[in-house]
Amino acid sequence: MRSNRKLTAALVLSALLAACAILAAAAGAATGRTVAVTASATVKVPNDTAKVGFGVKRERKTRAAALQATAAGLRQVIAAAKAFPGVGEGDIRTGRIDVRPAQKGKVTVYRATEGIQVTLHEPSKSGELIAKGLAAGATGVSGPSFSVGNEEEAFAKVLAAAFDKARERATVLASQAGAKLGQALTIEEGSGAEFIGPRSFDTAAESGAGKAAPTPPTKPGTSTVKATVHVIFELQ
Repeated sequence: MRSNRKLTAALVLSALLAACAILAAAAGAATGRTVAVTASATVKVPNDTAKVGFGVKRERKTRAAALQATAAGLRQVIAAAKAFPGVGEGDIRTGRIDVRPAQKGKVTVYRATEGIQVTLHEPSKSGELIAKGLAAGATGVSGPSFSVGNEEEAFAKVLAAAFDKARERATVLASQAGAKLGQALTIEEGSGAEFIGPRSFDTAAESGAGKAAPTPPTKPGTSTVKATVHVIFELQ
């Protein structure tokens, strides 16, 4: 009986010693040396999308006539946009319809306006699209505004570049500390994606709708995408 008690006590003591060793190792790992760095990357991405707005305005003696004339004119503009290369299904969106009285001397007329926004996936041809829209009967144009279509894909590339820069900086610091850089322990994204695109250009055509319009020169250019990461690396 006494020998069994001694054996049990020995086993308990061995288990306690093993547990203490594991806890000590874990504590040592938790208090190991690390290096924290913050890095930002900026990449210029070609703009592959353009947005152009077209408006149609008509004045008639009655509200109904003004609406009818505006709708007819807008249908022609929509047809021209649909037939344009680079404009697909779902790339045309209609806007708000507005009808209000207007004084022309002593006569009251009704002015109706309605517009569309067109997304063009061949932005270098946005000048041609503007000319087609004006020739089809648009009385006003806004844009084009250029942007990156797939922002998530562009941001992923910039995030990867920011992480590579963070690793490079951490490697330099680790070398100065007489250590080797280990794996990344924590990675935190900065303030999110930042897209800086070119300014949009506004063009207005209040007269001459339906006539052949000159093609304005347009260049999509690039957007600047910026990303920041905060990374903590293990030092070995």
